[in-house]
Amino acid sequence: MLPTSAIAALCEKFPLITELMALQPLSWFNPRIAPAAEALHDVGLTADDVAQASARLARFAPYLAKAFPETQASGGVIESPVVPLPVMQAALGMTSGQLWLKQDSHLPISGSIKARGGIYEVLKHAEMLALDAGLLQKGDDYSVLASDAVRAFFGQYAIAVGSTGNLGLSIGIMSARLGFRATVHMSADARQWKKDKLRSHGVTVVEYATDYSVAVEAGRKQAENDPTCHFVDDENSHDLFLGYAVAGQRLKAQFAASGVAVDAAHPLFVYLPCGVGGGPGGVAFGLKLAFGDAVHCVFVEPTHSPCMLLGVHTGLHEGISVQEIGIDNVTAADGLAVGRPSGFVGRAMQRLIDGYATVTDEELYRLLATLEQTQGLRLEPSAVAGFAGIQPVLAAPQYQQHLETATHLVWGTGGSMVPEQEMAAYVARGRALLAAGAA
Repeated sequence: MLPTSAIAALCEKFPLITELMALQPLSWFNPRIAPAAEALHDVGLTADDVAQASARLARFAPYLAKAFPETQASGGVIESPVVPLPVMQAALGMTSGQLWLKQDSHLPISGSIKARGGIYEVLKHAEMLALDAGLLQKGDDYSVLASDAVRAFFGQYAIAVGSTGNLGLSIGIMSARLGFRATVHMSADARQWKKDKLRSHGVTVVEYATDYSVAVEAGRKQAENDPTCHFVDDENSHDLFLGYAVAGQRLKAQFAASGVAVDAAHPLFVYLPCGVGGGPGGVAFGLKLAFGDAVHCVFVEPTHSPCMLLGVHTGLHEGISVQEIGIDNVTAADGLAVGRPSGFVGRAMQRLIDGYATVTDEELYRLLATLEQTQGLRLEPSAVAGFAGIQPVLAAPQYQQHLETATHLVWGTGGSMVPEQEMAAYVARGRALLAAGAA
């Protein structure tokens, strides 16, 4: 924690910090937002980079269909549905626009948004090794990688990652299926069932009694000491970011197929749960490439872990953590329990993200229970955070002109793999909080 005098100086310069320290939900809209055509250059990556990522995933589709039977129906494409939420919309008191859910909670293989970037980075690394070793040639059917001989080849190499849970599941399951020696360094916030699931796939799980940043640093050190080990850097990886970004064009196609217009007169507001920033940042990048200024992205974080808001608002990015201003980084939203943001994402996207909001754990439980009651959908606490961004947008003066024709999309980031008993406990707690509020 910073000295009291240093915190006081920060609060004087950035009054919002005082509000963050009070742990009350708030919102902040970015005064530095810029036109997409200008601000996309900040990222250092291009539409062509995203197209190459999409093409790589297409090359791996035959392998994925063979290695993971649950992807056969989609031809090995890892994608999630987008569904309307009319009953949830009414429950939230939304009288204009349309509310939708992007169900990355139901992505195959690892059941979260991390299946996009995490699996993509592992596949890219595997492709590079296989091409260099002559196990693949351009134009090959990549299902050849499902052989025991190729698995034995990949067994000479290791992959490591630090995670609060969902990224670890994606990296671990994918790496182990290919044959890599996989190690996931998991913070104290990670759920036991996620650790157990990884171990059931043959992944080595190293547990820490501290937070996410320590787990990431441990994974980084493992890779530095092992020349055969590839470290998946959740804080800085361009490959993860590009894997997430593929979602933009896919969503554009899904909305077109559903007859949903997105343009200046029909704006799209997308609400993304935010932890370290890689997943929501990459998705937002892809959305800006796909829809330009017609899409407005809002990041939502727990009141106890508002790291990206803190970093972007102050301009300090990874140079400050929530712990340094006395916030504990303890939240039921385990996937968002991150104290220090990605500096890469913060700087790359600082002129492309419209706004930020924070949400209490209690509200997360109420939201997940309301979603279950209204639509029969079950998401984990982290994954419903986006819903808390809607009311600040509806109340913001700058968006009033086209709210009647707007589409609101909450990005559901995880939940389908949560064990039934644990999910039932989440819902029960949410229902109890709803009942207490109604009493």
